[in-house]
Amino acid sequence: MSRTMVALLAAALAGAAHAQVQVQDSWVRGMVEGQKATGAFMRLKSSRPARLVGASSPAAGAVEIHRSSMEGGVMRMRPVEAIELPAGQTVELKPGGYHVMLMQVKTPLQEGQTVPLTLVIEAGGKRESIAIQAPVRALTTPAHGHGKH
Repeated sequence: MSRTMVALLAAALAGAAHAQVQVQDSWVRGMVEGQKATGAFMRLKSSRPARLVGASSPAAGAVEIHRSSMEGGVMRMRPVEAIELPAGQTVELKPGGYHVMLMQVKTPLQEGQTVPLTLVIEAGGKRESIAIQAPVRALTTPAHGHGKH
């Protein structure tokens, strides 16, 4: 077997070792003039145990993974290090729960635009980047429910 064939086979096997994560129904909430932050939401399903450990976007100066939760009757939002992605289970990033927070957004995002996002997934001690294009939905998209797809 030639060195080229061995290298191609090794690359294919290495790719198969990475987390196989499906990203579905991604979207970003639209913004109003003067607003500097918004959330990105989606459903993630991994074929093996994995974690969402980071994200980035050229549309924002900073991107973090956040969790919203009720504390003493007040909704609080805090950054988290990672979101666990159990094998075979769908994990929903949604308003009022886990989400990707886009901060220092350069220009307000409007319905009809798309936002490039790169998700960083960790599985088996290795990291993988997944590039997606998330459509911007109207600011008035309901916090609970999928709105339009």
